[in-house]
Amino acid sequence: MARLMNTAVEELKIKVCEANLKLAASGLIFHTFGNVSGADPQADLMAIKPSGVPYEKLKPEHIVVLAISSGEVIDGTLRPSSDTPTHLEIYRAFHGIGGVTHTHSLYATAWAQACKDIPAFGTTHADYCNGPILCTRELDDREIKNDYEVHTGKVIVERFKGLNPLDYPGVLVASHGPFTWGKDAMDSVHNAEILEYLARLASETLKISPGLNQIKQALLEKHFTRKHGPGAYYGQPKNK
Repeated sequence: MARLMNTAVEELKIKVCEANLKLAASGLIFHTFGNVSGADPQADLMAIKPSGVPYEKLKPEHIVVLAISSGEVIDGTLRPSSDTPTHLEIYRAFHGIGGVTHTHSLYATAWAQACKDIPAFGTTHADYCNGPILCTRELDDREIKNDYEVHTGKVIVERFKGLNPLDYPGVLVASHGPFTWGKDAMDSVHNAEILEYLARLASETLKISPGLNQIKQALLEKHFTRKHGPGAYYGQPKNK
């Protein structure tokens, strides 16, 4: 059992390091802004980038591993990302995800600072998100002063009450920035790239047509469901 746990920890550290390096190469981060985590929910493990470590120096042995249920550090000597409590809240609430990415990418963060959802104007957006990219409410003073990062996670979870978070690539935290998720760490980075593109696309669309209405609901649903869910038919069958 100990050998299996050690193997799971080491594999997760390698994957999360690779995902953080992919994020660094994506152009979505500035200096050390941003982080990626990956999870093995069955093993109760989450691995995340250490706080403030430059990406060009990051190696698997620097990655910190924690227990999802308790937040206790299982492996690693460095301090985990300051956003760790937010990541833990997301994993605890959203079943079916195995990776979370946080950035301060330019366009998505601009929408977050404006405290606005990103509207779905066309089929490019609909291919990835079953509606607008949602923005959370602002945290109140008590939430900011006490366990800020925990409450950041809680307002994300609150925003998706009654919704399926897997229908969305991520969320905007009001006055803060985007968090994305996916089936694993690398997939969450991919969705961070998608979210930034959609944020920029919406911004450019509004320059051309400031009063534009969102996409027709029927067209949005058609494009989303042809790529997602049991009736999806985009791409090749998984067994080929």
